[in-house]
Amino acid sequence: MLALSKLQFAAKVCSLSSSGASSPLRYSNFPPSIFTYNHLLFFTTTPLSLSLSLSLSLSYTHYFFFPPRQRDRERERERERERVCVCAMEACEEKRQEPAVDPRIEGIASSIRVVPDFPKPGIMFQDITTLLLDPKAFKNTVDLFVERYSGKEISVVAGIEARGFIFGPPIALAIGAKFVPLRKPRKLPGEVISEEYVLEYGTDCLEMHVGAVQPGERSLVVDDLIATGGTLCAAINLLERAGAEVVECACVIELPELKGRQRLNDKPLYILVETH
Repeated sequence: MLALSKLQFAAKVCSLSSSGASSPLRYSNFPPSIFTYNHLLFFTTTPLSLSLSLSLSLSYTHYFFFPPRQRDRERERERERERVCVCAMEACEEKRQEPAVDPRIEGIASSIRVVPDFPKPGIMFQDITTLLLDPKAFKNTVDLFVERYSGKEISVVAGIEARGFIFGPPIALAIGAKFVPLRKPRKLPGEVISEEYVLEYGTDCLEMHVGAVQPGERSLVVDDLIATGGTLCAAINLLERAGAEVVECACVIELPELKGRQRLNDKPLYILVETH
């Protein structure tokens, strides 16, 4: 079938009109819902003009038979689809840029047991003794901390009694630092400095030997869990009173709904598992 451009079609029909073969009619004589404002439609009774009319490409059919308002709605829907596609692509790109979660974390989280109403009613106790029963999960826990702190020039790893004593010593050995125990009252035989703090279920106190750390030493505080943040705050205060620089706090578990992180006076906190 003959395919003509709009200009070719108009010129051809006009030439037929001047020869008397047809009579062109402008779109202004017809309802505007049928035609566009930049096209002419020609009606004729000759076989040639019928052939020309049938030769219109399908792309012109849209302009002749869809009202302008409907075409505008179609364009708007197409633009909306494009916007949705762009947003979806941006979301996928952001997701790709997010840091991947270490697969070891899942094994560590699944090995931790939750004991309700211990040591007091209403407390959901996070029991890491089940983690210690799993050699792979225990090793992965220590390895993740060692990987983070190797090469950071940390000379002191301070472990909080009691479960900080479990994770602190292997981390200290691996990164070449000394281990300093932060103990409950009347557990250390030498001269001590003390710091009281509030727990989520009571009050307590931490003590450290005088002279255990030297001024300017870069220190890491290690515990199994952060809840209200009172214990970590006491540990930070002890070390800073001795002149040490607390680089970061490290815990296996965080209870974010208790907002303990916000009490650390902007000290960085690194955790492996969040639990709610």
